[in-house]
Amino acid sequence: MKVEQIYTKCLSQGSYYIECNKEVAIIDPIREIEAYVEKAKKSGSKIKYIFETHIHADFISGHINLAKKTGAEIIYGPKSETTFNKTIASDYEKFKLGNSTIIAIHTPGHTIESTTYLLKDTNEKDHAIFTGDTLFLGDVGRPDLSQISDLDNKDLASMLYDSLRNKIMILNDDVIVYPGHGQGTSCGKDLSSETIGTLGDQKKTNYALRDNMTKEEFVKEVLSGLLDPPKYFPSNVELNKSGYLESQTILKESLNALEANKVEELIKDVILLDVRNEYDFAECHIPGSIFIGLDGRFAPWVGELLEDIKKPIILLAPEGREEEAITRLSRVGFDNIKGYLDGGIKSWIESNKKTSSIENIKAQDFISLNSKFDLDILDVRSQNEYINGSVNGSLNIPLVNLTDNLIKVNSNSRSYIYCKGGYRSMIASSILYSNGIKNISNIIGGYDNISLYIK
Repeated sequence: MKVEQIYTKCLSQGSYYIECNKEVAIIDPIREIEAYVEKAKKSGSKIKYIFETHIHADFISGHINLAKKTGAEIIYGPKSETTFNKTIASDYEKFKLGNSTIIAIHTPGHTIESTTYLLKDTNEKDHAIFTGDTLFLGDVGRPDLSQISDLDNKDLASMLYDSLRNKIMILNDDVIVYPGHGQGTSCGKDLSSETIGTLGDQKKTNYALRDNMTKEEFVKEVLSGLLDPPKYFPSNVELNKSGYLESQTILKESLNALEANKVEELIKDVILLDVRNEYDFAECHIPGSIFIGLDGRFAPWVGELLEDIKKPIILLAPEGREEEAITRLSRVGFDNIKGYLDGGIKSWIESNKKTSSIENIKAQDFISLNSKFDLDILDVRSQNEYINGSVNGSLNIPLVNLTDNLIKVNSNSRSYIYCKGGYRSMIASSILYSNGIKNISNIIGGYDNISLYIK
């Protein structure tokens, strides 16, 4: 029996490849299915099952196309509603995979259909649980994302409490926990950076599993501090319920090299998305473009900030990374890519078209200025980050809320912007600049660098 976690760092997402006696089960595949097919082919195995822990909101699953390509059976837990053929497992229904067994355990709470899959080894011993967004390492799934309208957050949180205590915590401490996400996801609040653990460790360290915790305490703690869910989540749910194009089709339709004149012609009707690094963007970019760099949490930030999933996008990408950008956008349902600027920023400059730049300032220079003058300082980290340490007098507007709070930014004087390391602050700078707030300075290295000079 073989179990492999296939972790997609950009999505903070874990899918799983389970193989036993030449039969394979895939749990929560991402949209690009080739890796799963290739693994099975290499070992001479057949993909028999595709298990979905729930209807995903934060990424497009590969379940439908993987089933079409392999003939595998798609399995959801109770109360799952989709438009395609699938098997709805009953609670504790068993599925044979070679000489091993996978048991569907209905664990509602994160969503009404959420299901945990228990893997028993060839000796019928409980080996691992694949918990999806029911149980993370260090946290549990937020209970406010279900698409069922007659249940409120408290109802789902109450269900989650029961699911954890009556169905998961009763298992042995040595059972391995394979969660659906790690640190960075919007599906929980405070996940561990680890992506594989044991149930025993979680019973000791996870606040939501502590002994003698009442349901009322659980509901209050799980629901406290939740930010609004990203606005692209409902559209991803609908795609996962009804279907979508193959990733290769999207790539073929989107990989269009556009000359600078064509980009200039279309620029008013599209989102011009610059996915280079923050230093290149600061030095020179096309006016009105939005920066979200490939070398950060690219796809989730696109989903968080570019609210209109159907609005056409033109990319400005590092040479040779256009395909990567399109693929990663498709993971969160952004399929309407018109193409990319052929030749990148160099071709734009050579065409004598207008460019802009954003001032970068070193942390030590910022500290020196701040000691002499009353500066306007904008902190775009999360509220929790801000509470745990910030620059005195700074205004905290988390990046996810910036577009709705531009009026709070003083456009009459220079604003000095920082995040943790400089990635989010450059995204914020691009949003401000594209909205006409141009008197800004980005602090290089963010609070990580600033804190080195704060006594």
